[in-house]
Amino acid sequence: MAARRVSSLLSRSLSTSSPFLFRRQGRNWYNGSRIVRRFGSSSAAEEIISPSVQVSYTQLLIDGKFIDSASGKTFPTLDPRTGEVIAHVAEGDAEDINRAVKAARKAFDEGPWPRMSAYERSRIMLRFADLVEKHSEELASLETWDNGKPYSQSKTSEIPMFARLFRYYAGWADKIHGLTVPADGNYHVQTLHEPIGVAGQIIPWNFPLLMFAWKVGPALACGNTIVLKSAEQTPLTAFYAGKLLLEAGLPPGVLNIVSGYGPTAGASLASHMDVDKLAFTGSTDTGKVILGLAANSNLKPVTLELGGKSPFIVFEDADVDKAVELAHFALFFNQGQCCCAGSRTYVHEKVYDEFVEKAKARALKRVVGDPFKNGIEQGPQIDLKQFEKVMKYIRSGVGSKATLECGGDQIGNKGYFIQPTVFSNVKDDMLIAQDEIFGPVQSILKFRDVDEVIKRANDTRYGLAAGVFTKSLDTANRVSRALKAGTVWVNCFDVFDAAIPFGGYKMSGNGREKGIYSLNNYLQIKAVVTALNKPAWI
Repeated sequence: MAARRVSSLLSRSLSTSSPFLFRRQGRNWYNGSRIVRRFGSSSAAEEIISPSVQVSYTQLLIDGKFIDSASGKTFPTLDPRTGEVIAHVAEGDAEDINRAVKAARKAFDEGPWPRMSAYERSRIMLRFADLVEKHSEELASLETWDNGKPYSQSKTSEIPMFARLFRYYAGWADKIHGLTVPADGNYHVQTLHEPIGVAGQIIPWNFPLLMFAWKVGPALACGNTIVLKSAEQTPLTAFYAGKLLLEAGLPPGVLNIVSGYGPTAGASLASHMDVDKLAFTGSTDTGKVILGLAANSNLKPVTLELGGKSPFIVFEDADVDKAVELAHFALFFNQGQCCCAGSRTYVHEKVYDEFVEKAKARALKRVVGDPFKNGIEQGPQIDLKQFEKVMKYIRSGVGSKATLECGGDQIGNKGYFIQPTVFSNVKDDMLIAQDEIFGPVQSILKFRDVDEVIKRANDTRYGLAAGVFTKSLDTANRVSRALKAGTVWVNCFDVFDAAIPFGGYKMSGNGREKGIYSLNNYLQIKAVVTALNKPAWI
């Protein structure tokens, strides 16, 4: 891999500022007053494990068949452990989106899916969940290979949740119904909850299977048909899941999967005139583009789950050891590549110094390496682009005079591994406290009182999630209601039960995924009013 080491980059960035801020002393950073230990791990440099799974599905899934792209083009999907090619995957573009939308439209207008009983739809979804569990090792291996997350996370957490989500939505399929509404006059009024039609869905690379479930599950339960664009970095598990859905009995054309790039396949889907609804998960900047494309085409409704810069607030009454462990998990989970990561760690001044030392110690113990190995907590970042973005923010943190407690460097010379990094003495106006880094970089800020931290926590363009750590019920209630965020976790973090809605305030998006609220994204409400002649009662 041609990625540059952050040591030389830091040296260059500091040469134009203070020459005494940081300098190298052996394998450590020296800031004039104390040594900052460098995180060390040989795991990433060891021989990598070859996954036993075979890549069997690399073509587009359109109208129930795996086919080549119309252009015949392919693109490589890479192993983030090495940067080497796993497989070449069909590169869909506008013509392929047209073919997929045509198949989905025919399946909706003429096919059996929206016309079969809701109970039968639920049975197909339940059979799919059973097949997911049967093929859990293959799915988990593909997810880790393509994404870089620990295999233990894929196998024991994400695959079970994937199956759970489909069972959850299968349970909703035959419980979607309207109301009988009393109205003034001799009228019978009923509301019908109808499937919206062809749903376009664009999913990200950080949780490929879970985002597949968050979107495909409710759309199918409501009787819709789908065109899904997978992330170009992680296309493999979507195809495998599509194959299992067909095996479970999903009719052809109900789910169509197109792999490809955002400016071509993604833009074509967002602007397509025959797509009735669009759902997107990704960055806020891309979300703005998606919303514009949808508005300028057929004004299709759009749900957006976008970026975040979530505060994790530790109050003075907290058990510091527990708070450190939870804050560590909130930030470093999934290599820090989580939209709701607790990336602004606010700690009360009375426990700040103790927290920083223990947070540093915990980060230094974090095991980084080949995600297929037992005991690994952190794998590589997804690709070179994301790796370099994270390194840029680390340089920014050092340059803005935050204290680099540990980490800040690449591990090994192959793949996209980054040391777990902790900054203290972070200020709200620093880029590392404002921007979504999407990497293993913890920023620890100090606060004095409740009013102050509420104001500072809300002073962001994002509003996706937040964490509150305290023993006081009054503090928890006050702060959770004051925070402008779609989810507030109190003395916990990243609890993603299938029934819990998830979505953001402000520029973190609109609409909710998961739970009963997500069904509204895929339904039309129709009022039917019938005149009554001499009714016995109204």
